[in-house]
Amino acid sequence: MAAPWLSLRLVAPMWNGTRGIHRLGGAVVPEGNQKKERTMLQFLTNHFYDVEALRGYLLQREMSKVHMKNRSFTWLEEQHGPYSAGAFFILKQGGAVKFRDKEWIRPDKYGHFSPEFWNFREVPVEAVDASDCEINYEGLDNLLLLKELQSLSLQRCPHVDDWCLSRLYPLADSLQELSLAGCPRVSERGLACLHHLQNLRRLDISDLPAVSNPGLTQILVEEMLPNCKVVGVDWAEGLKLGPEEQPQDTASPALA
Repeated sequence: MAAPWLSLRLVAPMWNGTRGIHRLGGAVVPEGNQKKERTMLQFLTNHFYDVEALRGYLLQREMSKVHMKNRSFTWLEEQHGPYSAGAFFILKQGGAVKFRDKEWIRPDKYGHFSPEFWNFREVPVEAVDASDCEINYEGLDNLLLLKELQSLSLQRCPHVDDWCLSRLYPLADSLQELSLAGCPRVSERGLACLHHLQNLRRLDISDLPAVSNPGLTQILVEEMLPNCKVVGVDWAEGLKLGPEEQPQDTASPALA
């Protein structure tokens, strides 16, 4: 029977100064990958002392990316007009646009899209599908260039919040359809800001987790926008009384 120390030596990784670390099964880590791993580990060691610091750094990086995606394209507006500039912003976000009397323009799976929209300088954008896009408060500067927009879908946009909805009033004259379905940061306060959009004919407010009472909210929105069809919520949802609010039947005998 082999000595315990001999067994340990047999399974321990061996260092080869020129070729890397020989692991179990004979796999070799390329020298270039070793350098990358050491560099990343050294960076993390030098800059972060706990998990919270690392989380904060990663969150900051993510927000920087979102900020870059929502930068203003005013220089494009000056060169190509507001319709093309607004369309470019949406397409770069991964959304789709429809110019009046034209087919939908969508990016492919690689994010590439047809440049033909640059030829539509004088053609208004009538519909935008920005579902799942990372549009935020700042990025709306580009979206609001589309003054004749009739249909807007912001479904499942993670950064669309109540403040964003308060900025949609410049589209009041044109916007007829709006979908906010699945937006995690939209609450009753944001929906109240839509009172400016009196030309809305259809509003989807389904699956809004920040709305505490969906049924009551729908009723209030319908009163606020009497010509708009509000969809996505069961009118009775959230209207049920809690146990402490249930009426007490004083005539019923008490249980033994």
